[in-house]
Amino acid sequence: MSFLGAFRISRLPLAARTFSTSRPSLVGVARLTLVGRLGRDPEVRMTKADKEYVTYIVGTTNSFSSPPGPDGVRPPPSTSWHRVVSFSPSVNSYLRTLEKGTLVYVEANYEIKEPNREAEAGSPESQRQVFLRHDSIRVLRKPVAPETRE
Repeated sequence: MSFLGAFRISRLPLAARTFSTSRPSLVGVARLTLVGRLGRDPEVRMTKADKEYVTYIVGTTNSFSSPPGPDGVRPPPSTSWHRVVSFSPSVNSYLRTLEKGTLVYVEANYEIKEPNREAEAGSPESQRQVFLRHDSIRVLRKPVAPETRE
């Protein structure tokens, strides 16, 4: 085999997927990964169509949220709160067992709904809404019982 023949063989298409026979997906994905503590016990709610769902709030803390000020002091860390919604009955029964303070690893699908300009001012429909639809959750650490904290 000549040098050029070897070069021609090594130029396989970069898009070849040797690990899978399925076609690549053309759908975009918006995912969010959270590691934080539950801000309160998960809540069971009902949709207008009487379908049960569970919401839970995860707090995440950014250790260095902004650069130091002119005096060289960093502002204190800030906590962001994220509301996650689950519509899966099997997952919902598990979520109900979790308690406030549980350290969790959460993966959620992220969706933004733009405001409806014709909605009444101040209503949820008139504001930009961020939806986090539950995909998976792992408990990293249970909360410490109050009587054992010192």
